Amino acid sequence: MAAYLLDDQLLDEGVNVTLAQRVMEAIQAAIVKGDLVPGAKLREPELARRYGISRGPLREAIRRLEARRLVQVAPHTGARVTRLTAEQLVDIYEAREALEGMACRLCAERVRADEIDRLRRLLDAHAASIDRTEGRHYFQPEGEHDFHYRIALASGNEIITKILCEDLYHLMRMYRYKFSLLRDRPRTALEEHARILDAIAQGDGELADILMRRHIATSRRAIEALAESETEPDA
Repeated sequence: MAAYLLDDQLLDEGVNVTLAQRVMEAIQAAIVKGDLVPGAKLREPELARRYGISRGPLREAIRRLEARRLVQVAPHTGARVTRLTAEQLVDIYEAREALEGMACRLCAERVRADEIDRLRRLLDAHAASIDRTEGRHYFQPEGEHDFHYRIALASGNEIITKILCEDLYHLMRMYRYKFSLLRDRPRTALEEHARILDAIAQGDGELADILMRRHIATSRRAIEALAESETEPDA
């Protein structure tokens, strides 16, 4: 597992965060990027040595990861990285199709012109990032740098925003990362994002809804195939 604790992209030097928060972000990055695979056991002695911390901050970090649904803790067996069944993944992606499609529809009705401009600049930055990897990778940093996150916020619907940007967000990112590495997908995904944004900018909520649903349905089919091909990790 790579040590993400000191990654500049994850932690700004001037930000005052607790040790538990720093370790939580490091382990979260390892989970999202697949260094800790679904079902993998989080062994406290190993993690404490890796990050040079005591059990107290580590357990707090694990509790925070559990709250984000990235970790599941069971009595007598400890903590493991969340592993979803194919059926659970289908449920999540079906919910995403409906909620993110509606977010686009509402966004087309409510978004301001300056936010459209910011979203276009965001996609320009994503295009540059894809070019730097020669089209091999398209994974968006979390939060404000994530196109899907920004669309949910711009919908103006508090319930949709809470579900997509809080309740399911980090769990979805784990599977979105897997899909971002598939061959030929990065540039296609970016083009789909651009068409969605064009529809929003034109005020065509119906088209934006349809395009987003198609975009996520494509991801769902690929993720289902990946989930079915994964093997069980060692205990």
